[in-house]
Amino acid sequence: ITMSATRSVMRAVRVFEFGGPEVLKLQTDVLIPHPKEDQVLIKVHACGVNPVETYIRSGNYARKPALPYTPGSDVAGVIEGVGEHVTAFKEGDRVFTIGTISGGYADYAVAAANRVFPLSGKLDFRQGAAIGIPYFTAYRALFQKGRAKAGESVLVHGASGGVGIATCQIARACGLKVLGTAGTEEGMNMVLRNGAHQAFNHREANYIDKIKEYMGTEGVDIIIEMLSNINLATDLQLLSYAGRVMVVGCRGPIEINPRDTMSKESSIIGVSLFLATEEERRECATALLDGIEAGWLKPIVGSEYLLEKVVKAHEDIIHSSGARGKMVLL
Repeated sequence: ITMSATRSVMRAVRVFEFGGPEVLKLQTDVLIPHPKEDQVLIKVHACGVNPVETYIRSGNYARKPALPYTPGSDVAGVIEGVGEHVTAFKEGDRVFTIGTISGGYADYAVAAANRVFPLSGKLDFRQGAAIGIPYFTAYRALFQKGRAKAGESVLVHGASGGVGIATCQIARACGLKVLGTAGTEEGMNMVLRNGAHQAFNHREANYIDKIKEYMGTEGVDIIIEMLSNINLATDLQLLSYAGRVMVVGCRGPIEINPRDTMSKESSIIGVSLFLATEEERRECATALLDGIEAGWLKPIVGSEYLLEKVVKAHEDIIHSSGARGKMVLL
């Protein structure tokens, strides 16, 4: 094979059928995509792994991509080429994305230029791959949907994961009183280091009582909920008057008593980054890029996997015993 021929192919993870982690197939002969107009080609250095990618892969998610496809939206890397009409980026620029067109679990990815942002020299590529979905989701949940204000309290369930840490950092920087839960001592310490005023172990049988005791009679203004199929009924007990639960993650149904919303006129609000308008995405990006410059937005990278270990990454993100930062593929 001539050198020029080998250069036109790359490694990429492909999904040919919906199912368990084993349907993720690493292929070495995938054609490198070309950026069309308003698109860029990125040489991927790291790609974030998000729980939503496991739901999509399993076929149990509202949005089903056409098969075969390559998963992955949060990449960080270097611009390799730009399509027509792209003026914001040039070859060699360090960038991160909140979406790709061709899929991020690959050596190269094409993305729409309006989903790509400059990556500050303050952050490495692994950190860049930890910004996208987690931080944009956290900002959307807190402010665009949750109407959070300085002085209010926020409880972050599963605060040691990617979205959790993002929420703690943003909420603390914006003047909220931040409580977080985690499943391990290490996770709790990480939550406290990243903006929480108080941390609770959600594996302890009486942790809800401890939260109630800490908050007193006033209750929590906003709850950011990563596992609503387990916690939603209890969340409603913890809320303040006019409090709101932001449903960020869910792995199944749950039974609740709607009367619990009446007694406090509380709200349960679903959050989906996929439904954000272009204007809302720009608002998120502006706030987060400011946070990077100011120094309070510092993604914490947890488990790292080489691209060939993608099956293990998808197993671990759902079944590991406690999140400690953002999972990334290298």
